[in-house]
Amino acid sequence: MSEIILNPKVQPQVPLEAQNVTPDMFAGKSIDEIKNIEIWFGNEQVSLSEFFDVEGESADNASEIKIIIDGDVDNTKRIGQGMTAGEIVIKGNTSMYVGSEMEGGKITVEGDAGPWAGRDMKGGELTIMGDAGDYIGSSYRGDWRGMSGGVLTVYGNAGNEIAEYMLGGKLVVKGNVRIMPGVHMNGGTLIIGGDVIARTGGEMKGGTIVVKGIIDEFLPGFEFLGVEKDIEIDGELLEGNYFKFKGDNATKGAGGIIYAATKGNAHIAP
Repeated sequence: MSEIILNPKVQPQVPLEAQNVTPDMFAGKSIDEIKNIEIWFGNEQVSLSEFFDVEGESADNASEIKIIIDGDVDNTKRIGQGMTAGEIVIKGNTSMYVGSEMEGGKITVEGDAGPWAGRDMKGGELTIMGDAGDYIGSSYRGDWRGMSGGVLTVYGNAGNEIAEYMLGGKLVVKGNVRIMPGVHMNGGTLIIGGDVIARTGGEMKGGTIVVKGIIDEFLPGFEFLGVEKDIEIDGELLEGNYFKFKGDNATKGAGGIIYAATKGNAHIAP
């Protein structure tokens, strides 16, 4: 696989918008041509080389390209947006919309990621080794279609309203999340390894949510279905005892499922 290395020169106060930083856009271009690819800086377009040193070797096909961003880009948005193939590795933190609308390929963020990571994600694999912000795997503001495919994994904590309007795919947060995970969820799988503050699955119609930690506040619109042991979700065995709920009955046609670990959650069982 050919590697193209981007070394950040400086992160300006005005955010960069780098939706053109994808293997799809780099494919078939020379390094000099890649240096001249345009990104947004405020309300103007500038060459990539104004903010990044570019070196390495390109390839004709996106599937043969690995982009390595060697450092923090915590004020650069939309890296990997819409990508269909290839790989991106960010060796640091990044800003909003990383991997949004991605259809294939692989992105690894070795630090933290901002809000809306994996927004409207349709395929591929997005891995965030640190923490993530609000609305990951969710829909664009005002839309009703969120993540529909692929796998999004966060090894740290995540924020509010993750998996909002989720339609499909798999979202795993190994740490804690804040309020309203899976709100308006219609399909897919959300697995939370840590705790949730409140309103898990609010107005969900479909899909499956698993919470291995403690849910501080649970919504009343869910029907208790009993206790299940060692549940299997998407071919993965999750050991332990889980309370099972169906809802949210505040929404017509509700068919979502929530599994909550029995340990620490006696207060939400009838």
